[in-house]
Amino acid sequence: MAVLVGSIVSVLGASGCAPVVVGTPTWPGATLEKVLVTPDDLPAGVQVDRVAGDDAGPGGTSGPGAPPMLTTPAGCSDGLTRVIAESAERGPGSAAQIIAAYDGARMVLTVMTTALPLDRLEATAQRCAEFSTHFDPSDAGIPITTTRLSVPRSSALVYQQTMRLRGEDQSIYFAFENVGNWAVFGIAFPTQNPSIAVKGALPQTFLDVFDIQAHRVGVG
Repeated sequence: MAVLVGSIVSVLGASGCAPVVVGTPTWPGATLEKVLVTPDDLPAGVQVDRVAGDDAGPGGTSGPGAPPMLTTPAGCSDGLTRVIAESAERGPGSAAQIIAAYDGARMVLTVMTTALPLDRLEATAQRCAEFSTHFDPSDAGIPITTTRLSVPRSSALVYQQTMRLRGEDQSIYFAFENVGNWAVFGIAFPTQNPSIAVKGALPQTFLDVFDIQAHRVGVG
């Protein structure tokens, strides 16, 4: 799905230094492991997987990926990706990532050891509130909308992005929040998986898990 988020999880990595606290790990990578959501934080039966190679992203490389799709206005298919890539530093121990899967919702959550430029992310989302993506400059384009959602966590930016394709709406959800000098961001997809006993519904399940992850960072 070509969306404003783009390959957002491929731009992980924001190296930084956590404050030194006597009696606790001082390397950011060690603290990251402590604050990540675990299966114990979620209902029994939810699949939680730790993603390896966080500083390079799920694609296995920190190099450039495929070129962004054409959009009107320009730059909306990879707008947020560029903002994060331009603001994040890369390096081992700079970010950690998990995947949580329900029957009906699959989400990727990332914790970064530096803050995100929320003002730039918000401005990009506003600029791309309505855009079209094109496989070819001559085609009519696929309409996509980006809508900010009102959520209890006032410091979080949460969006629903909806693509209308063949007369049907398809939505994904994503969220960004700075917690102190660190950041949490996530993206969720409506993925059916009957092999998982626990049902998930978007956006609520995503918001619940995102809240748990942000809380763990805040108290970690």
